[in-house]
Amino acid sequence: MLLKLSASRAMTSLRPVKALVGAIAVIGLLQAVPAFARGAPDGFADLAQKLSPAVVNVSTTQTLKRVDGVSPFPPGSPFDDFFKQFGENGGASPGRPAKPRKITSLGSGFVIDPSGIVVTNDHVIDGADSVQVIFQEGDTYTAKVLGKDDLTDIALLKIDAKKPLPYVKFGNSDKARVGDWVIAIGNPFGLGFSVTAGIISAFDRDIQAGPYDDFIQTDAAINRGNSGGPLFNMDGEVIGINTAIISPTGGSIGLGFAIPSNISANVISQIEKYGATRRGWIGVRIQSVSPDLAEGLGLQKATGALVAEVTPGGPAEKAGLKVGDLIVKFDGKDVSTMRALPRAVTETEIGRTVPVEVVRENQHKMLNVKVSKLDEKIFASNDDDQDAQPQKSAVVTDTVMGLQLTKLTPALRQKYQVPATVDGVLVTDVDDESLASGQLAEGDVITEIGQSKVRSPADVQKELKAAKQTDKKVVLMMVNRQGAAQFQGFRLAE
Repeated sequence: MLLKLSASRAMTSLRPVKALVGAIAVIGLLQAVPAFARGAPDGFADLAQKLSPAVVNVSTTQTLKRVDGVSPFPPGSPFDDFFKQFGENGGASPGRPAKPRKITSLGSGFVIDPSGIVVTNDHVIDGADSVQVIFQEGDTYTAKVLGKDDLTDIALLKIDAKKPLPYVKFGNSDKARVGDWVIAIGNPFGLGFSVTAGIISAFDRDIQAGPYDDFIQTDAAINRGNSGGPLFNMDGEVIGINTAIISPTGGSIGLGFAIPSNISANVISQIEKYGATRRGWIGVRIQSVSPDLAEGLGLQKATGALVAEVTPGGPAEKAGLKVGDLIVKFDGKDVSTMRALPRAVTETEIGRTVPVEVVRENQHKMLNVKVSKLDEKIFASNDDDQDAQPQKSAVVTDTVMGLQLTKLTPALRQKYQVPATVDGVLVTDVDDESLASGQLAEGDVITEIGQSKVRSPADVQKELKAAKQTDKKVVLMMVNRQGAAQFQGFRLAE
């Protein structure tokens, strides 16, 4: 189970992000460490003594006002977990409001400026009525929230201490290596200040907590309550903000995750300057290039970010980007994976025009894209109307390579929630014993095969037959799945 790390005085609380089968994370292959690499330290006492005064506990309170079992708190927050644990009505009689009560939750944080600027996680302070910052010696201050960013889970606080405060500095997380020693300081399980040590296990971890996942993985023991605390290198620099763990038990099993400093420092700088983040945006929806897709595209290896959709009127469309383009460089930087592109775009200065290299029909092209400001609302989910009932109609299907296919009708559009703007061939069933099993699913709409539009099962059969006659093992399909277009490398033969 993947858990956010906030803890409560009243109970052990957590914020689940996404369950992982068997709570297993894949550990990356390690590169050989040069013989001159720094050896294991004799101890961490001097470093811990130097850094601990700048690390704080972050205590939040929120008042419960609950009626008829409806939680007023954000789903997955420590407060919401509390009410799920202690009953739907919080002790109230059915149909009667529960008495207001205050809930206290604890996390961690650290001072980055002697004037009183404190960094923590967004989920630590999310929904809180008041926030207190508590130092190791017991000094307590009421904090003001300067700004926060839920997409990277970072929040910035300000306290008025009337005196310069001990603080720590950010380091360069890009210079860290797998195997480097690190120490974590925080407030596990609300017990108080605690120091643990370990190594960096891996980089670039995608734990599906948000659109900009790029976490440092460490085996330094971090637990619930460590949220928002710093991960230090041996030079005493913050190279990460501890934010999540994978655990079947709720405690540390050596799989902890921290937001790299080179991501968090940029977010924090924007919050300090604007009170919110200002991310770059170019108006494309992209997908990863799988080995099958790479083969379908004629690539030697899976690389780059494949453009599955271009926003009408957006910067990318104005620059000439098209669906099917493979973005391999952005502003002179290699785009080795799909996840590398969003980070590069969001960190680009708004209004700046940058060169973008794409591969289109096996030809490299250079385009110039002017980066605009991202509207954060695009990440909000829009639930479709679930009350409408589909009309009954006879469905005539054809079977092609294990796929049951039919033309789209108004009733089928309604049943499978296919947008009116999408034209293609609907998949109504997939033979579990066929090669198509696991590649496509019921409700998928095939719109193109090999960059040729298809509008009937006969079109699909024709294109697949033509592809097989050229001895292709994989053909490139454009598939609309739940309203989102994406490329699919459809395997024709083993």
